Amino acid sequence: MQALQYIKSVPRYLLIRSLGQRFKGLVTSPLAPLRLVELPEPTPPGPEWVVIKTHQSGICGSDLATLTAKGSPYFSPLTSFPFVMGHELTGELVQVGSRTGGDWQVGDRITLEPALCCAVRGISPPCGPCSRGHFPTCENIAAGALAPGPQTGYCRDTGGGWSAYLVAHPFQLHRLPEGLSQDEEILVEPFSCALHAALKSRVRAQDQVLIIGAGAIGLLTLVALRLLEPQCRITVLARYPHQEDMAHRLGADYIIRGRAGLEERLCRHYGARAYQPELGRPVVLGGADLTFDCVASSTTLDDALRFTRSQGRVMVVGMPAIPKGIDWTALWHKEIEVAGTYTYCFEDHQGRSIRTFALALDYLLQTRGRLEGLVGARFPLSQYRRAVHTALTTGQSRVVKTVFDLRLPS
Repeated sequence: MQALQYIKSVPRYLLIRSLGQRFKGLVTSPLAPLRLVELPEPTPPGPEWVVIKTHQSGICGSDLATLTAKGSPYFSPLTSFPFVMGHELTGELVQVGSRTGGDWQVGDRITLEPALCCAVRGISPPCGPCSRGHFPTCENIAAGALAPGPQTGYCRDTGGGWSAYLVAHPFQLHRLPEGLSQDEEILVEPFSCALHAALKSRVRAQDQVLIIGAGAIGLLTLVALRLLEPQCRITVLARYPHQEDMAHRLGADYIIRGRAGLEERLCRHYGARAYQPELGRPVVLGGADLTFDCVASSTTLDDALRFTRSQGRVMVVGMPAIPKGIDWTALWHKEIEVAGTYTYCFEDHQGRSIRTFALALDYLLQTRGRLEGLVGARFPLSQYRRAVHTALTTGQSRVVKTVFDLRLPS
């Protein structure tokens, strides 16, 4: 079967990290660690496991961070190589195990919750986070019956969505309901991440909300906030015209595009005051009640702290690189609450853990059609160079979300 496999190579990693921003073609060149290969169809690692025939698989910001070597090395000891990429996916079951359980049958259409937690790894008793229902933050992602990996798509034993077939544990499966479009189906996983962030933020009707970044996660966070608290006022910082148009369509109250005069425009918008120190950017007093950083670069993390009011909250939703040049004084001086958000489990006010995948499917069924247009390009695996280039150059391609569609002819 065809698959896009990431092969660990320190020299190639360093080359891409140092030159990839100047020469984006390096990311998909023969010098890059991503390869289109022929692999045998996967064998389930246990009698509970299923085999999935992939229909679609998205290209995520975390995938791009891996390919461009922009991410932190944090996960390197928790990942097993070589691995087939792709953690956002839909497909159908083509094989079920003798102990899969009667709920799943060959032909079922599914989406995948990719976290490789204790239940998936066959570990009992479960770790602390898993016992509390926080499966994505499992502390055993390098233990148990599988090779290390936090998610499907970063583990050599499971495969990933950038291939014709992969294996999965029933704990990871969610049945796709009738009535969703193919675009909505492939957005379930990233929408679950955005919904998790919105739930964890404790957004209120009176909040002035700032979303930094209008890529897929930023726009899906906008949708989630509008569903949870329609009365909050949402401002979006967008980089490109097509992102501005999409943010307007999805219900943003105010949109700022580009960085020119950003401090002045945001201060005027929030009624905040800016004071210029001898060195560096202005000190801002006042700002948003609640900020979502959906990029998590050094610049945007600095923006989030700078433009959030005293006792406000910052949610770091994007996958952060290694931050540099951030002035953390605002965190201390303004007593800002900063929280990371990762994947799909939310603890409600009664202390119960809720898997947001199920909530995401319910919300998408209730609001069918709202996400149309976010998926802007589809490619077969054989055109992976074009697909990755499209995702990396969203300003030129005007595409929010790029997807591999394995049903397309090569």
